[in-house]
Amino acid sequence: MKDFFMILPEVELVLFGLAILLLDYLLGVKEKTFNAVVAMFGVGFSGYSLYRLRALGPDAIGGFDGSIIVDPFFLYFSLIFLVATALIILISVRYLQIEDEHHGEYYALLLFATVGMMFMAGGYDLIVQFIGLETMAISFYILTGFLRHSRRSNEAAVKYLLLGAFSSGLLAYGFSLLYGISAMADLSGPGGLPLQVPRTNLDVVRTALALRGPTDLLVMLAVVTVSAGLFFKVAAVPFHQWAPDVYEGAPTTISAYVSVASKTASFALLLRLFLYAFWPVRADWVEIIGVVAVASLTIGNLAAITQSNVKRLLAYSSISHVGYILLGLVAALSGPDGNETGLKGIAFYLFVYAFMTIGAFTIVIVLRRQGLIGDEIEDMNGLIQRSPAAAVLLLIFMLSLAGIPPLAGFVGKYYILLALIQTQHYYLALFGALYIVPALYYYFRIVAHAWLRDPANSSEVLPRMTAGQSVALTAMCAVTIAAGIYPEPFIRLASYSLVLPATLFGR
Repeated sequence: MKDFFMILPEVELVLFGLAILLLDYLLGVKEKTFNAVVAMFGVGFSGYSLYRLRALGPDAIGGFDGSIIVDPFFLYFSLIFLVATALIILISVRYLQIEDEHHGEYYALLLFATVGMMFMAGGYDLIVQFIGLETMAISFYILTGFLRHSRRSNEAAVKYLLLGAFSSGLLAYGFSLLYGISAMADLSGPGGLPLQVPRTNLDVVRTALALRGPTDLLVMLAVVTVSAGLFFKVAAVPFHQWAPDVYEGAPTTISAYVSVASKTASFALLLRLFLYAFWPVRADWVEIIGVVAVASLTIGNLAAITQSNVKRLLAYSSISHVGYILLGLVAALSGPDGNETGLKGIAFYLFVYAFMTIGAFTIVIVLRRQGLIGDEIEDMNGLIQRSPAAAVLLLIFMLSLAGIPPLAGFVGKYYILLALIQTQHYYLALFGALYIVPALYYYFRIVAHAWLRDPANSSEVLPRMTAGQSVALTAMCAVTIAAGIYPEPFIRLASYSLVLPATLFGR
């Protein structure tokens, strides 16, 4: 019974997703909004069950023979997944109506993707983690091509599927190497792990890697292939090529969801592996992660400058944000005991990134109407005259993404750079600070079109925002401002996530 209670949030999401698929056939065209209501109830019930799991205390609790873990790390990242899913549901109703694709499968797939992400964060076994990742990925492949009559959407889905399958194969190969390493390890010595523990368990993997050492060729190959597979999922250079095409072609709501949820879940898996399973061999990989981070900052920022499409611009800018998070990982892995400021910076950054990024995409969704996609920078012209509220919100989200105080994005970058200075990575801190300059240029380029350019049609007024869009934008704006002006509660929440298990088996 304890094991079932531990996966109750995921089970509830699955049940509500299945209920949506059944109810959708009973609903008329004008009643499809009820699917969104059911999906929101599913997120709410799952969130309540997640809150109840918090009562288990700060110690890690394992279930299903140690393949699932409930700890503050899992609870924190699952909260981000649920919040992101709820925001996407709120902003999707009007968008799907305009696109004439208001089907129940859309909301069911959102819930199923969330289930996969939660297993990625809570999995303590390589098999569970991979199944969770594939559950998320397959849902995203379908959602990317959800606009069946759009050639751009179909093309983006095919590209995402092909490149995603390659990265999943690479990750599966890395996991198979880790299984082989742990299967060959002799764990029967003093203080060894119980013999019945599966060889895919992270405890076994960690012990086996420690026995072979960081210079072992098999260990190096395993870490390289696993890291490459996950770098693709977070769109880090040089595995970033899929992001601009997918962001541009996918439904705008899914572009926002992939940008936030997929990256956060993949980083949760990356952190779980590097902070625990790979910890004994981490030292030799800090410099490589630093190179990937700087490359992501460079290509992401420079490519974003030349974009004329807002979704492609946000895709390239998201690659630069991945660079900042990887810089935080460099700091977190440095030293004999790691760096708490770096971990705190990553956790805070991922939380606020969800709000300000979905907020920016929501403004693009507000511009979408019959006959106009609204995702070109020129479409932003005169937004302050057509919709003053949308223009003000756009300014806030762009300032935060650029890292301007006193908004949440600034605090996130501050903790990342502070951690780099504490760990004496001064050159990386310098790179991180300097790359704020090109970010200012391309973010303010969007703002300039919205605030300083005249609209193509001076008499045009945008339709009023729906209740769902208004609620979502209000929440995202409030968090973006509050986390910048008074970040202390959010920092405490991020610090809560840093309690990682020493082991599930008493070592």
